[in-house]
Amino acid sequence: MNATTTPLAAPDKLPQELVDATTFLLKRLGFAAKERALAAYEETGLHPYHHAVLLVLDEGSRETQGSIADALGYDRGQLVGLLDDLEERALVERQRDPNDRRRHLVHLTSDGKRMLKRLRALAARLEDDFLGPLDDEERAALHGLLHRLAQVHEPRCAPPRA
Repeated sequence: MNATTTPLAAPDKLPQELVDATTFLLKRLGFAAKERALAAYEETGLHPYHHAVLLVLDEGSRETQGSIADALGYDRGQLVGLLDDLEERALVERQRDPNDRRRHLVHLTSDGKRMLKRLRALAARLEDDFLGPLDDEERAALHGLLHRLAQVHEPRCAPPRA
């Protein structure tokens, strides 16, 4: 190497301009959180998408396949596959709607409720681990800031306005 050649940056160090970009950090941290979640959920034999379906059903306000898909923003075909998986594990039951034979009603089983309790605990552990470097006040501040961004960019994730 001659005097005019600059050494290459270490392979594990990203360009400072990227690290200085908040949206880049959000994206990379989102990927990291997703990778950790997928690995943890794999141990249950389920996916975070399954967890979301169980949460919607537990809420009790949606019971048709279409309303579940709409609530989560899932493609209806994708939801059918997820429900097939959950039904095979006896976590949900589907039956024809007696008032409209074209629709299926979906309900949590007792096994589904137990699995949901387990998945909630898993999600809480994942969140605590990921946000471990932050104290309670910082976590609340981060959550509040993310809600403000969600109001503009992803309103379905934003809390109802007061």
